[in-house]
Amino acid sequence: MKTVSRRQALALGIAGTGAVAVGGGGLLLARSPFRPKAGGRLNEPENLSSQKRELKLRLEAAPAQIMVAGRVASVAAYNSSLPGPTLRLHAGDRLRVTLVNRLDVATNLHVHGLHVSPAGNGDNSFLRVEPGESFDYEYDLPANHPTGTFWYHPHHHGSVADQVAAGLYGAIIVEDLEGLPITRERLLLISDISLTGSGSLRPPSAAEQMMGREGETVLVNGQVRPVLSAISGDRERWRVINACPARYLRLRLEGSRHQVLALDGRSLGVPAQVEEVRLAPGNRADLLVEAVKGKSILRAAPFNRGSMPGMMGGAMPPRNGPVDLLSLDTSGAPLSDLPPVPPTGRPRDLRKEAVAARRRLNFSMGMGMGSGMSPAGMEFTINGKEFDAGRIDEIVSVGSVEEWTLTNSSPMDHPMHLHVWPMQVIQDSGQSIPGTTWQDVVNIPARGEVKVLVSFDDFPGRTVFHCHILDHEDLGMMGVIEAR
Repeated sequence: MKTVSRRQALALGIAGTGAVAVGGGGLLLARSPFRPKAGGRLNEPENLSSQKRELKLRLEAAPAQIMVAGRVASVAAYNSSLPGPTLRLHAGDRLRVTLVNRLDVATNLHVHGLHVSPAGNGDNSFLRVEPGESFDYEYDLPANHPTGTFWYHPHHHGSVADQVAAGLYGAIIVEDLEGLPITRERLLLISDISLTGSGSLRPPSAAEQMMGREGETVLVNGQVRPVLSAISGDRERWRVINACPARYLRLRLEGSRHQVLALDGRSLGVPAQVEEVRLAPGNRADLLVEAVKGKSILRAAPFNRGSMPGMMGGAMPPRNGPVDLLSLDTSGAPLSDLPPVPPTGRPRDLRKEAVAARRRLNFSMGMGMGSGMSPAGMEFTINGKEFDAGRIDEIVSVGSVEEWTLTNSSPMDHPMHLHVWPMQVIQDSGQSIPGTTWQDVVNIPARGEVKVLVSFDDFPGRTVFHCHILDHEDLGMMGVIEAR
C-alpha cells in the first residue's frame, strides 16, 4: 500500500530503509502525532578535541534511525548522532573535516560564527557536495580567534531548513586558555522537530514555510525535558545554542540565579545579571548558573515574532507557547566557596574607530512575481532582490570598518546573519545600545531598524548574509558579499 509520507520524505533527501511506515496500520501511525517521552538524565554528544593544533575528522551526513525523545525516529544526522559530535578547538588550530554525503540531495557545511576564510575549501557556502560524494574542508582559526560557543550545520541553498530541521547540526567550542572557576560545564543544544506517530519526519505545509517552521517537539540534546543534578552552591557554565530553524527562545531559569558570560561566542567582558535571555535562531549564549537548593526550570517563554499575510488574505500568528526545556534538581550543602569569576578582558569597541562606508539593507516580504522560490507566490528579498549566487550585492574593503543600517519593512521579525565577520550592535529601534555587544545573528524587529558596525578584518573572498529563519533564507532572503 502506498503511503503518504514516502514522496515527502524523499523530497527532504533523507529517506532510507524504515524511514516511513507501510501498510494500513503504518498509514495511521504516519498520520498520528509523535508522543515523546520526557525526562531522563541529560546526555551530551561525543567530544572530539584537537591534538597538536589540529582536529581531523570524518563527518557523515546520512539518514539515521536513532532515539529522539525516548523513541526511535527516522531523521538525518551527522555520524548517526543527534546532535552531531562536539568539536573542541583552540585559537590557532586547524580544523579538517571530510564531509561525506549519504543523503539523497546535495549538501555542504557551514561553521557558523567562526572567523575563518570563506574561500576555496574554507567556510564556502557556494560549494555543493552531491549525493554519494565527499569533500575535504579545511579551516585555519587565527591565533587571536575569540573563545566561545559556535556551531555547524548545512548551508546548501534551497534545502537548509529541511536539513537542519531533520537533525543535521552540532556544536563547536573554542576553548578558553584559562579555565573559569566553575563546578562543571554543560552543552545545551536546543532544536525542534516535527515527527509522525511512526517516527518519520513530517514535512512543513506551505504556510509553515512562509512563516518559518516551528517543530512540534522541542529538544535539548535530542531529549525532551531532561533532568540535571547539582549540589547547592555549584556554579555551572551552560553553553546554549538555538539550532531551531525559526523558533525564538526567551529563556528564563526559574528557581536559580544566572548571568550571561557571552553572546554568539563573544565575551561581554564582565558577566551580566539578567532576568531572561532572548536567542533568535542561530544565536548562542554562555550562561553562568548558580545552583540553588530545590528544583529550577529552564523555560522558553512565548515570543511574538509577528505575523504574515495568510494564504487567503488573513493573518497567521506564530505558534509559540511556553515550553519547559529542562529541570535542575539541586540538593545538599555547598562543598566549598568558589572565587569570583574574573573579567575576561575588554571587548573591542568599533565606535572609537573610523567608519569607511555606510550601507542600508532592507529585509522585506510580500506577494510578487519573483523567481518562483516560494510555493505561495511570496517574495522574500533584501533590497528588493531575491538571492542569486551569481550576483555580488555588496563589495567591501578588507581591513575597513563599516556602519550598516538594517531595516525591516515586513510585519514579522527577521534575524540577520553575516558569515565570517561578527557585528557590533550600536542601536536598536532608535535607542543606543549601552556597553559593547557583539553578535553574528542580529534580530531586526518587524517594521524596525537596527544599526551595526562591522570590521572586515582579514579574509578576502565571497560569502553571504541572510535571514536566519531558514525557510526565508531558502526562499530568497539572502545576499552575496565580497571582501577585496
